[in-house]
Amino acid sequence: MQYFWKNVPRYIRYVLVQTLCLFIFTALFRLIFYCFFFKSSITDSGIIAKAWYLGLKFDLRLTLIVMIPLALLAVITRNKFFTSAAVRRTNFIYLFLVYLVLTLLYVLDLGHYAYLGLRLDPSITRFFASGERADNARMVWQSYPVVRGLIGIALFLFLISRLLVYTYRRYARQQAVTIRKGRYAAWISALVLLFAAGIYGNFAYFPLRWSQAMFTRDNGITSLALNPVIYFVANFTVKGDTYDLQKTREYYPYIAQYLRVDSLDAQKLNYVRTVPGVNKPRPNIVLVMLESTGAAVTSMFNNPMQATPNMQKLSDSGILFRNFYVPAISTAKTVYGVTTGLPDITRVKTASRHPQMVDQRIIMDQFAGYEKYYLLGGNTNWANIRAVFSNNVDGIKIYEEGYFKAAKADVWGVSDYDLITEASAIFKDAHQRKQPFVAFLQTADNHPPYTTTKGAGDFKKVTEKDIDMNKFKQAGFISIDQFNALRYLDYNLGHLIQLAKEGGYLDNTIFVFFGDHNCTLNPYHFMPFPEYELGSGGEHVPCIMYGPGHLTPQQNTRAGSLLDVYPTVAKLAGIPFKNYTLGVDLLDTTYNSRYAFISYIKNLQFCTAVIGEQYLFEVNNGTGKTALYDLKGDALKDVGAQHADTARALNNLTHGFYESTRYLMFNNKK
Repeated sequence: MQYFWKNVPRYIRYVLVQTLCLFIFTALFRLIFYCFFFKSSITDSGIIAKAWYLGLKFDLRLTLIVMIPLALLAVITRNKFFTSAAVRRTNFIYLFLVYLVLTLLYVLDLGHYAYLGLRLDPSITRFFASGERADNARMVWQSYPVVRGLIGIALFLFLISRLLVYTYRRYARQQAVTIRKGRYAAWISALVLLFAAGIYGNFAYFPLRWSQAMFTRDNGITSLALNPVIYFVANFTVKGDTYDLQKTREYYPYIAQYLRVDSLDAQKLNYVRTVPGVNKPRPNIVLVMLESTGAAVTSMFNNPMQATPNMQKLSDSGILFRNFYVPAISTAKTVYGVTTGLPDITRVKTASRHPQMVDQRIIMDQFAGYEKYYLLGGNTNWANIRAVFSNNVDGIKIYEEGYFKAAKADVWGVSDYDLITEASAIFKDAHQRKQPFVAFLQTADNHPPYTTTKGAGDFKKVTEKDIDMNKFKQAGFISIDQFNALRYLDYNLGHLIQLAKEGGYLDNTIFVFFGDHNCTLNPYHFMPFPEYELGSGGEHVPCIMYGPGHLTPQQNTRAGSLLDVYPTVAKLAGIPFKNYTLGVDLLDTTYNSRYAFISYIKNLQFCTAVIGEQYLFEVNNGTGKTALYDLKGDALKDVGAQHADTARALNNLTHGFYESTRYLMFNNKK
């Protein structure tokens, strides 16, 4: 074997050795991902081994594609590869750039996965949007060990550079061998076949495909089986967001009947529902968005850690919607969705960043006689959120950083405790003026960098020594910091209610507390059905309506959506309004079957779905494949064939939501 290796031309040996080194480099990052970031509800060693096998084949494909330019340079220059200074510089610069770019992409991918539980994709470009780069940079600075990371990357690349120099010099010192044209052609052919076979990647009639990585329904397994760099590049082929008028009209009757529009018209695409007003005293409305708060982390949904006692008290004294969902995982998408009544189903950026999607006819604007507030501890240039409110709500007062007396706590602005304290003063002032108001209060501290303060002096963080770590692991939390941030959010909700009592406006106010999406969690199994595995856990959030004297305490099990919030509170307030979009009254008991429209990434593929009390119907938007899951039976089994009529009806409703949303985003202008 040693004799054979020495007879291989040294420039080909050099290429093969560098290819092996780069392949080991990619495998090293796969090992890091597996040891420190991988999480899955699947423990079968055979399935995990298969994911490793497929992942290494994708790593080999990336390695060979990247090494093609070096191989071409070597076989063209032959022995001059080691004698020409220009070739030497070209070789070193190319390989160093390869390692530099791949290292940065892999590190970015690991950070992206730790943050969102998803592999790196082109949607990350939203964090570089004009006016947001500085805030996002500060969030990264405050959340991650940036300096140590950069030092580590620099040291790693220095070692790589020394290895590159050492390897090149070692082969340059070896004796050059002149070979005949026939043998040269044979070596070139062998090298081409070797590269082609590795890139092809399959012992079959078709090459290695992404569908092979998605052999389970588990995001963790799929992520382990993918190569993040190839996946990132492949996703740049995603088409821009638009709408299809023909499909909108095709599915319009199904969504129009579900919404109970005033006048069904598939040509004009009428979605309007007119709600008459009621002559009664007008209560205040306060919407409180709970950052990164899913149902599964709260006390009301049997989380073993019972971290949210204040939310529990509010739900016991108000209305808890047990099956409440946001349409998508993203804070910007939630703010857009609850305000406009449309799911934000954009793929790369968010609708708030899309000029053609910002102009909307919304219910908040129709609160006649009300003062309207949007309160955020940071800057409303974030995600272009300012335009969602200022462009659509006449006379809205925006309170953001620069207004508040408190100092900034972190990149997201003033702490939630200070935000709530100063917001309550605004609410109290309106109450004393006998001025009804509708307000959107957006919290932020339950989010990296997980900044917490002492509140009124009595909030204390816990450590691993203070809690039952067995329960902690069962609860799904990723870290103690994440757990403490949720506790701090709950603490601040108690602070808000106490201030409302002291300010005198509690009894004349209806509060709506809702999560904007779930946080990234480890697998959990205490919910009524396996929402983590199904992919719906990220969208399942708590929603509590609390209004002493206005609402009768109850637990509502009908499916509800973020889109339904404003139609519900507007009706409770008794104002006359027109609903132009897709939300309905959460408290309307005349609906026989209620469904929430959701979208999520499953096996790294975009899916849309509707979910009700018993069924989840899912459409894979890439493949068109559908599935019906019985949430009260074997929830991971597709029962579409056994319940064909139900599947057909929900397929039409899902497409009705999706196509109507795409249309209305561009065609619901004032």
